[in-house]
Amino acid sequence: MLAAVLMLTGIGYSGAAGPYQVVEFGSLPQGTSFVIRGFNDAGQLVGGSISFGVGHRGFLLTATRLEQIAGLPGTDHSTAFAINVGGEIVGASNSSTSLRAFRWTVSTGSQDLGTLPGDTGSAAYGINRGGDVAGFSSGANGVRAVTWTKNGTIRNLGVLPGGDHSRAFAINERGDVAGTSGSPSGARAVVWRGGIIQDLGVLSGDSQSEAVAINNVGEVVGRSSSGAASRAVLWTASGAIQSLGTLPGGLYSRAFALNEPGDVVGTSGSPRGPRAVLWTRNGGMQDLNDAIPAGSGVVLVAAVAINNPGVIFAIGHDDDGSDGHDHEAPVRVLMLVP
Repeated sequence: MLAAVLMLTGIGYSGAAGPYQVVEFGSLPQGTSFVIRGFNDAGQLVGGSISFGVGHRGFLLTATRLEQIAGLPGTDHSTAFAINVGGEIVGASNSSTSLRAFRWTVSTGSQDLGTLPGDTGSAAYGINRGGDVAGFSSGANGVRAVTWTKNGTIRNLGVLPGGDHSRAFAINERGDVAGTSGSPSGARAVVWRGGIIQDLGVLSGDSQSEAVAINNVGEVVGRSSSGAASRAVLWTASGAIQSLGTLPGGLYSRAFALNEPGDVVGTSGSPRGPRAVLWTRNGGMQDLNDAIPAGSGVVLVAAVAINNPGVIFAIGHDDDGSDGHDHEAPVRVLMLVP
């Protein structure tokens, strides 16, 4: 069983990104790969962890415990991708033949969400308050974005004209879904509203895009890219695209989440390595390390979740002068409370 070291010590600070109380939410030992995938307003985090002697397992992290989410019976690999305020978790785990989407609750454990007729594989990436789930189904006919209703009904969301694949990554309370679809021009960020697919496009000069989160206003975030270069982007509810830029000297950025006011969190390259960032309409892109007192001994490399009051969860590691590239450093999860 994985173990978390929970310190729960707060540091008050008023910085460029806003006044924050920074709380050490948890950490994992050296040599552990730890990826936060989802977050709810109850302060619960889910993701996937690779640990020596344990393998890859989904997890549920709170301020008091770290619980393993094993996935479907017989699996030796699972990842939890999202959790709603009711504590329902969705993800994927392998089976004897393929990857399978699951829904997990305290009372039922992990249940297979199934696939489209004729398919063999699936994965679940997003879940809304009502229990509707977004993900994909795959098989001989390719990969298709799908939704599962609370009662388990699966629906094929389809692809852009000329496309041969699609995946759904997020779903809001209205049932709008964000994801990607193949197209004759390359992979494109898309949104499905009322079952109708819309190409969200790319920044000028780019060839590909990806949408990873959607709020209840209908705004979408993700990235637009060309080759190895990428920019975090925000699409408005009307479909207009806006580059969120990078930190000074950074060559790339990615957006991971947004809240209802439209504040966006993610990561950006910088001359000092990857840095967790917050983007707001009034302040633009800001390095969240500026909200941590000098000498705190931690580097924030990615901000992975933000709720409506502005509480942010970020991933970091001990500041050992490695410029964010020390993969053997203990992984730390920090909560930034305004």
